[in-house]
Amino acid sequence: MVHTARIYEGLNDLDLAVKYYKDVLNYEAIDVEAIACIAAHHFYNDQPEVALRYYRRLLQMGVCNSELYNNLALCCFYSQQHDMAVMCFERALSLATDETLPDVWYNIGHLALGIGDKSLATQCLRLALVANNDHAESYNNLGVIEGTKGNLDQAKAFFVAASNLAPHLFEAHFNQGLLAEKTGDLQNAYFMVQKSLEAYPDHIDSKDLFQRIKNLFTTL
Repeated sequence: MVHTARIYEGLNDLDLAVKYYKDVLNYEAIDVEAIACIAAHHFYNDQPEVALRYYRRLLQMGVCNSELYNNLALCCFYSQQHDMAVMCFERALSLATDETLPDVWYNIGHLALGIGDKSLATQCLRLALVANNDHAESYNNLGVIEGTKGNLDQAKAFFVAASNLAPHLFEAHFNQGLLAEKTGDLQNAYFMVQKSLEAYPDHIDSKDLFQRIKNLFTTL
């Protein structure tokens, strides 16, 4: 059943993958892979409280690493348990390896950006880049911050860096397209939003931007 679940997970059919992982837990209630996959599924389906229960089960089983505390922190934050989120992030940082440290700083910066603390977000994202200068998501979010400050050239440079490092990162393409639309560069906006939709065809904001640009072209 584990192999079947992995196949469906690889095919990005997470609903079926979770079904098989739950079957795995019926036979072996302490299967770490199954619990982690089910937790992630609930988190990305806007059920952080449910995900938190599964991640806590891993903690009770003795799993102790930076990735787990990072995920616990995210679940706590989105469950409005902000004090616990801070404690979990601190623990994640203390356990972080060279490989996981950039993601921890990125997530702290992402949440800081979510609550409107641009200064803290910028510091955390730059620390992520100190740990890994090729961290595309951090470049993208720094671009978002610079864009809100009106520093459009700097924002574009960050978005371009992000998309070059990670062509699959639709947010970087979308943000470039949005920025190009704002500056009146409709041709580049059209090109970038197409790349965003190639990476993520169901992205609603990209679909809206694409339609706006098409409407503008028809009026020219």
